[in-house]
Amino acid sequence: MTTLQTWLGYCLVALLACQATSGMASTVEELQAAGRLEVAGNISPAEDLVPGQKITLTLQIDTDRWFTGGTRISIPEVPGLVILQTEQFATNASEKRDGVSWVVQRWTLDVFPQRAGNFTIPPIRVQVKVNTDESEPVEGALHSLPIHFSTVVPEALAEIDHWMAAPAFEVRQSFDRPLEALEAGDAFELEVMFEAEDVMAMMLPAFTPEKLPGLAAYPLPPVLHNSNNRGLARASRTQRISYVVEAEGHYLLPARDYFWWDTRSKQLQLLSLPATEITVGTGSAQAKKRSLAITPRQLLALGVALVLLAGLIWLAWKWLPRLPLARCSAALLALWQQLLALRKPALPRRLNPDNSSGD
Repeated sequence: MTTLQTWLGYCLVALLACQATSGMASTVEELQAAGRLEVAGNISPAEDLVPGQKITLTLQIDTDRWFTGGTRISIPEVPGLVILQTEQFATNASEKRDGVSWVVQRWTLDVFPQRAGNFTIPPIRVQVKVNTDESEPVEGALHSLPIHFSTVVPEALAEIDHWMAAPAFEVRQSFDRPLEALEAGDAFELEVMFEAEDVMAMMLPAFTPEKLPGLAAYPLPPVLHNSNNRGLARASRTQRISYVVEAEGHYLLPARDYFWWDTRSKQLQLLSLPATEITVGTGSAQAKKRSLAITPRQLLALGVALVLLAGLIWLAWKWLPRLPLARCSAALLALWQQLLALRKPALPRRLNPDNSSGD
């Protein structure tokens, strides 16, 4: 009887162990089915999207266990979308749910629609490795749900072919030397820089120099730079063009216009680079001669100066005799006349025929 009871006890323990083992999740799919492993995706912003605007796709993976290996994301290819994983690390956190601690991983992808229309991002495959109640962790793939969104072209952009959609955008240019005294054989460099937020450097506008006979342009490869500081993504594109003056003449580097759709204010902005005129050699001398020509404003100033000068002369003529200097001049003139009178002879000419002095 004792042997039978012992045997039954062993069977009962084995049965309970089998049931416990069957209740444990041994695969990623079983963990997900048991509600102990979750994956979800969402985009931000989700409305009022325009082509070219950055959309942030967030994948969140939650488990009440813990991750024991790296997570790998398979980025799908969608026509009309550029999807990039610019962040190489996830944001890790923990939270309480009904008194149970959950571990959270958040991954972000950057999505850039290239046209207007409706889009569907298919389920994204996520490879995870998670600890379970068993001694060995389990590894497998999860799939997020599809994500749907649409983009439209605002009325303000309807007639525009190219624009930048970003919360901030700027463009500027500079030269490495003054351009007023150039001669044939001289060289100078133009630097054009584009900067924007929430875009990639490769998406910033390209700058192609004009072909001008007599002014050779040698563009250098653009310098692209991307940075991310506390979630603020910035990009820059720097283009340098070396110009060599091959002949004298007058050259014009034309103005450039760039359209910017401000994703914050939902307004269209126009940024411009001014035109630059360059005169080399004899053309510069002719320009100097033209600069010496009297303009209407200069003629007016000359007329006013002449009127003032005439007024000063009239005042001098009217008031100068009243000044002490005028009286002194009159006294000196009278004294001179008296001296001349002393030189005259005391006798008339007829009485002194040998006198040679004047009357």
